[in-house]
Amino acid sequence: MTTFRALIVEEVEPKLFERRVGERTVDDLPAGELLVRVHYSSLNYKDALSATGNKGVTRRYPHTPGIDAAGVVAHSTHPDFAVGDEVVVIGYDLGMNTPGGLGEYIRVPAAWAVRRPSALSLQESMVWGTAGFTAALSVEKLQQAGVLAGSGPVAVTGATGGVGSLAVALLAKLGYAVTAVTGKLDQAPLLHQLGAAEVKHRDEFNDTSGRPMLGTVWAGAVDTVGGNTLATLLKSTQYGGAVTACGMVSGATFESSVFPFILRGVSLLGVDSVLCGLDVRQRLWGKIAAEWRLESMAVLTRTVALEAVNPEIERLLQGAQIGRVVVKMV
Repeated sequence: MTTFRALIVEEVEPKLFERRVGERTVDDLPAGELLVRVHYSSLNYKDALSATGNKGVTRRYPHTPGIDAAGVVAHSTHPDFAVGDEVVVIGYDLGMNTPGGLGEYIRVPAAWAVRRPSALSLQESMVWGTAGFTAALSVEKLQQAGVLAGSGPVAVTGATGGVGSLAVALLAKLGYAVTAVTGKLDQAPLLHQLGAAEVKHRDEFNDTSGRPMLGTVWAGAVDTVGGNTLATLLKSTQYGGAVTACGMVSGATFESSVFPFILRGVSLLGVDSVLCGLDVRQRLWGKIAAEWRLESMAVLTRTVALEAVNPEIERLLQGAQIGRVVVKMV
């Protein structure tokens, strides 16, 4: 019976949760075709919610969060994977109600795993992780909607966060004129280093005038925050433009008239990285490792040990995380 280290979140009293690094056993893990020795994980906002007892994310405790994992197959009952294969697992139920990547082992269905792209290390794949994959999905959706480099300026909200920072870097690499939107103007030098053409304060994207539309500015946008920010973007998007939506830290609801959609042909595109199909995953990981490969990853990445995760979770909950935090598990 193999024991391993993991972040364990327990409900010690009703609605009172504690977390610690402790030991679990492989026998604690659910059934699955792949047992994976996790080498790296990363931290996402959903991990912070799970780690604090959010029952909308995780129903049962004790639990090990971690919606991202990259590691080596330690045991396989599936013909497509052999012991020693390096794999990336993001999304599905990992880290939600299935013990996740903040443990040294996970056991998952083979359908959840993608082979590590040869051009990416396990660590690099976790710099991307769910956040980067979501950013890549957002960029691809803009392209499919006809928002191409040269169409006009593209806004990215929550630009210092995981999804936002990688979206800024990726869009800039592809030749877009990117406006990074953030509440942390002290991080403007970092955002310019990632390729942002300009940096604006998020307060400029909180229209309360009551007008159904504003002057046209944006060819497109990647919105990671939701709420009135999303409504403001829709009001100010150019004819035929598109806005992707993947987050809700500023609000899970927003109010909009139909005018941006029926008078300007604006598209609102939902982005989900949890349940998207294997074909999408393989295609995007291939792009991330090749023509979309970023050389600026080190400036937005910090690597920490499992024992240092707790303060990082608090930083996430306070909205203070910059870029990506990778967790080294071995």
